Amino acid sequence: MGTQLFVGGHVYSSTTPDSTAIAVTDGVVAWVGSDHVGHALHPTAQVEDLDGAFVAPAFVDSHVHLTSTGLSLDGLDLSDATSREDCLARLRRHAADVPRGDLIWGLGWDDSAWADHGSPTTDEVDAIVGDRPVYLARIDEHSAVASSALRVIAGHAADAAGFDPQQPLTAEAHHLVRGAARGLLSSTQRTRAQIRALDEAAAHGVVSVHENGGPDISGLNDFASIADLDHRVGVRRYWGQAAATADDARNLIAATGADGLAGDLFIDGAIGSHTAWLCRPYSDDPENTGVTYLDFDTVLAHLRACTEAGIQAGFHLIGDGATECVVRAFTALVDEFGSAAVARCGHRIEHAEMVDAAAAQVLAGAGITASMQPVFDALWGGPGQLYEQRLGLGRGTSLNNFAALARAGVTLAFSSDAPVTSIDPWQQIRAAVHHHNADSAVSPRAAFAACTRGGWRASGVVDSALGTLSPGAPADFAIWRADSLVTAGSSDRVQRWSTDPRARVPALPDVSPGVALPTCLRTVRGGEVIYSRPSL
Repeated sequence: MGTQLFVGGHVYSSTTPDSTAIAVTDGVVAWVGSDHVGHALHPTAQVEDLDGAFVAPAFVDSHVHLTSTGLSLDGLDLSDATSREDCLARLRRHAADVPRGDLIWGLGWDDSAWADHGSPTTDEVDAIVGDRPVYLARIDEHSAVASSALRVIAGHAADAAGFDPQQPLTAEAHHLVRGAARGLLSSTQRTRAQIRALDEAAAHGVVSVHENGGPDISGLNDFASIADLDHRVGVRRYWGQAAATADDARNLIAATGADGLAGDLFIDGAIGSHTAWLCRPYSDDPENTGVTYLDFDTVLAHLRACTEAGIQAGFHLIGDGATECVVRAFTALVDEFGSAAVARCGHRIEHAEMVDAAAAQVLAGAGITASMQPVFDALWGGPGQLYEQRLGLGRGTSLNNFAALARAGVTLAFSSDAPVTSIDPWQQIRAAVHHHNADSAVSPRAAFAACTRGGWRASGVVDSALGTLSPGAPADFAIWRADSLVTAGSSDRVQRWSTDPRARVPALPDVSPGVALPTCLRTVRGGEVIYSRPSL
């Protein structure tokens, strides 16, 4: 490859905070510093003028679902639907453009934002599509509207928990119709969707994603097909299936080719679908405490099996009931194996929306990484929004406490859970910094680290160079056009960092509400360009 020298920019480096230049040799960061020193040290390098652009470590998205993300990007996106009638009107328009024999797959409706809070019924969907199979997933993908035709294809859905003849399906009934819908996708459709999702990631400065698959999410065929993709964005694949013994864990890894038995291994569901496992009932559904997919014994057995086998384990947990179960299990695991042996495996948890200070201490002691989604708070954490609707004023304002987890010593990795939210790390950073509850917010620097170094740590890798632009690190970076760079704290109540260059604090793009977020000009992985913004 030779050496490339980039000059005339702003390079984000904690070791050399005022850097304007970076040299890359054979896919590795060779040097970071000032322009004139860079020219002197690398006289034969290929030189490129950054023209004031911002260069930063590339992002990692630690929780995605590639196939459904690609389908939402190019298919029926219902995230902007403003009412049940609007949702149905969008389905009607989309159905007119889809060949009659094809599955209609829609994603993203959110009835919590609608005035009537009423989701489409089976009869309303059938009136539009007739005998065609239709799958319309709620924004959290833990419930879905399904046409009668798809329900028939799903077989025994009517006998499963979570079935309703007219309302969206949840729990096992939802898993059955989702599996039936998945089976109607051709291999060509599936591959096209996966590539589309990875292209989207690269266009937002992301060089690695973590696919969260499992029997009830994507199925083994979908999960296996991702391993065969020809794309420069790296994919780490997690399979969400519980193991009972160490041999069972090893066999699952061998059978699936997974990198770990973690990710969306469901302990519970989602708050929006009333399936998150709560210690006390939902405020808007007083007889319901959610769904429990895994009990304590199963959770502990899985952790024990993976720890003994040296395999990264983890779970999807959202409600405080699920959190309590996991905390009990990790407490028992550490007592049995010791904290060092547990931490060595790099176990992780997904979402962790309802974790109090005591639980965070236990998770930190076990060396856990929490893969979390800040945009969840941006969407649902405000006054009168979904969290408050489902949980009331007290519980509804205490979710996604990034600051408390970080203070306890839990490593944070921020992610999109795409297609639930878009693959856009700067949006995640903005949401984490400007949390609706200021006490739960983190600084821009901490949020940026959670989207870079934290993502690598979530993969179970302990390497201080990953996610940085320090000499010797892989040349994984993105070049951004940013309107302004600042060194501010997360809120007016946090002591602001000095803007004096002598403070040696690297600046970041301004992520204040209303300010334009950075535009990705180029994404580089291992020194090779994997995305370049088209000329306008």
